[in-house]
Amino acid sequence: MKDIRLVATDLDGTFLKNDKSISEEDLKMLELLGERKVIRVVATGRNFKKVLEVLPDHLPFDYVAFSSGAGIYDWKKRELVYRQNLNRETTNGIIHFFTEKDMNFHLFRAVPDNFRCWYFRGKNSCEEFERYFDFHNSVSELLPVTKKLVDDACQFLVIFPNQPETFLQVKQDLESQFDDIKVVRTSSPLDTDYIWMEVFHKDVSKGNAVKFLCEQKNIHHHMTFGIGNDYNDLDLLNFTSFSYLVENGPDELKPHFRKAVSNENSAFSNSLKKYL
Repeated sequence: MKDIRLVATDLDGTFLKNDKSISEEDLKMLELLGERKVIRVVATGRNFKKVLEVLPDHLPFDYVAFSSGAGIYDWKKRELVYRQNLNRETTNGIIHFFTEKDMNFHLFRAVPDNFRCWYFRGKNSCEEFERYFDFHNSVSELLPVTKKLVDDACQFLVIFPNQPETFLQVKQDLESQFDDIKVVRTSSPLDTDYIWMEVFHKDVSKGNAVKFLCEQKNIHHHMTFGIGNDYNDLDLLNFTSFSYLVENGPDELKPHFRKAVSNENSAFSNSLKKYL
């Protein structure tokens, strides 16, 4: 694989099958990449605790960029090598923005503790917010809106009905008020009738995480491969040189990247075979 020195893959809907299992073909490809000294990177929206729920310790990856790149973990050395959080001033400003609009949202603590979160429940009930809350209530606590937070935070998660124009208006309003943030759209893993908005520090992205690793390893981005399935993979796929979108990804994104088969059909290994 003389033209590729780093490979990055999304997890859900890409490397993982729908039942969260990993195909034998993809495991063999990971081992082959290691034999050929190719850096193997997970780039996922999952926080690190949720990564450990689906990736066994022995799986042959080199790095995990979790929470869309807010943190990077050295999988072999078992240590955190990078983190990027929202500062407390921005965090409190965004809290005010969302509570004034009475929106349902979760706010995740700073990396590496960002599996824990606060929640704010608006007046308008949201079925998907409640489902998400039910999954996370053991690590959630009510947001103390009567006083400012004194800590940094990793990200906001806001859940919208499937109304792209509403999402875009809120995104525009947020980015006009705060110049140190990035607003990302992602598809709901629970129900396609909802859109998820994630708000991070502006430097957080899967693409920037891979860029950081390339700089550390002296790898030119022309020698990188990326594969994903959703809107939150755009920064990754726009950074990597050999970039693939799986068949089960959004139709509107497919014209912009190389085509991969479905995650159910070993998209990871099938896309890499042609470079062997």
